[in-house]
Amino acid sequence: MKLEARALAFGYPGKPVGRGVDLSLGPGDVLCLLGPNGAGKTTLFKTMLGLLPPQGGEVRIGGTPLGRLKRREIARRVAYIPQAHTPPFPFAVRDVVLMGRTAHLRPFESPGRADREAAGRALDLLGIGALADADYTRISGGQRQLALIARALAQETPLLIMDEPTASLDFGNQALVLREVRRLVGKGFGLVISTHNPDHAFACATRVALLHDGGVMAAGAPADVLTPDHMLRMYGVTVTIERLADGRTVCAPALGGI
Repeated sequence: MKLEARALAFGYPGKPVGRGVDLSLGPGDVLCLLGPNGAGKTTLFKTMLGLLPPQGGEVRIGGTPLGRLKRREIARRVAYIPQAHTPPFPFAVRDVVLMGRTAHLRPFESPGRADREAAGRALDLLGIGALADADYTRISGGQRQLALIARALAQETPLLIMDEPTASLDFGNQALVLREVRRLVGKGFGLVISTHNPDHAFACATRVALLHDGGVMAAGAPADVLTPDHMLRMYGVTVTIERLADGRTVCAPALGGI
């Protein structure tokens, strides 16, 4: 199953945000999307999910143009983890995760045993099984983010789009999410992840794309794309990129002698 954007233009009525974007994601791929605040990463994701209509070009899932697929069909192919989410009602965490099973249910059908088991597995996998009965609106922002990831895993789709999934997480839970990303890749899932942290891209990405000035400034392997020149051009920050003895690559900003 492949997710593709072809010459995609995206934005809002009367407000174009980006254009000419070509991206492709297949099984076992992790595509990390980096860009400054306001570059349009979330808007691009919403367009690739069919939540916003393309302003040009097209999106394809499994070779089929997105516009030819019903919402239920899209939801069985790709799951979305937003940056943040606060529902209007005090759902239990378990119920929020169960919402990921909606695409597998018939109209007006209640979740069954298999659905509850899928939700339970996702909660346990992310280490938040003890929160299953907690009020989702009263847990921490980081715990809510883990619940949203669990909801997407319960959806059981081959493709996932994750919009800054580690943004509100502490250091330990960031590592947990990155480990989960690598586990999913090993099982053949395809993931698109937006992040502001080049180290996360080095840790888990097979490919990186830089979104800047309304288009893709560079795309390719992390070592080819995450360079000091590109970081300076995109963020206005001088960085040092080093390969550690254990094989990991890290990116550190120059702090002017601080």
